[in-house]
Amino acid sequence: MTRACGAGTLVLAATPIGDPRDAAPRLAEELRGAAVVAAEDTRRLRRLCQALDVQPSGAVLSYHEHNEASRTADLVARLEAGERVLVVTDAGMPSVSDPGYRLVAAAVAAGVRVTCVPGPSAVLMALAVSGLPVDRFCFEGFLPRKAGDRARALAELAGERRTMVFFEAPHRLAVMLGAVREAFGGARRAAVCRELTKTYEEVVRGSLDELVAWAEGEVRGEITVVVEGGSPVVASLPEAVRAVGERVAAGERLKDVCAAVSAETGLSRKALYDGALAARHTD
Repeated sequence: MTRACGAGTLVLAATPIGDPRDAAPRLAEELRGAAVVAAEDTRRLRRLCQALDVQPSGAVLSYHEHNEASRTADLVARLEAGERVLVVTDAGMPSVSDPGYRLVAAAVAAGVRVTCVPGPSAVLMALAVSGLPVDRFCFEGFLPRKAGDRARALAELAGERRTMVFFEAPHRLAVMLGAVREAFGGARRAAVCRELTKTYEEVVRGSLDELVAWAEGEVRGEITVVVEGGSPVVASLPEAVRAVGERVAAGERLKDVCAAVSAETGLSRKALYDGALAARHTD
């Protein structure tokens, strides 16, 4: 167990995903007061500060995927020395598909206090406007770029019941949607959310078949894709019990298999477990 000590404070601050007016008032306060502002792109930070009419009082340095490993130790040293370090990325919350996680992990290991300034989130906004169920969801970030890796990642998600949220680059959107359709089927509902909070904000909803056809045209801007979770596979208990038995015979643990088959079929774990045990005694 780790507990924050009395050193400095690491602050993760969400930045607007488009409209500067969405910035939390605390963001300006933190920019003014932090001893160090670590920014994914210092030029974008400069434009944001101009929009917020604020001038950082501390040192401003770059902190991105290419120097994250080398800069983390220096930032942790500053934190241990009692400084307040603010981390901002180009949009949204640091460490969520952006730089920041490495520093958070190192700060926690060093016993440094970590907090955040909440704010805009493309994930939550896309979920809210998608029209898809939001009671349970998972965030999958960017899918792998290589076709084989992407197909394997989607195969693992084929039985996912929760609504899924992905990020994607506009020039790869058509390929990504095609791969999702291949894995989940063309009838699965989804929504492509483009340029959220910006002038040309657009949300396109439909089946994966429809969205694949739509994405064949030119698509620009920041993209968030929301995909409906899968429905339980309709299966009888005896069929499912036989499937459990086959997997256990192949070397899997009975408890793990029952949990997996329950998730896939909607059948009770206990019913599957009891059925598998009963089948053993009758063999």
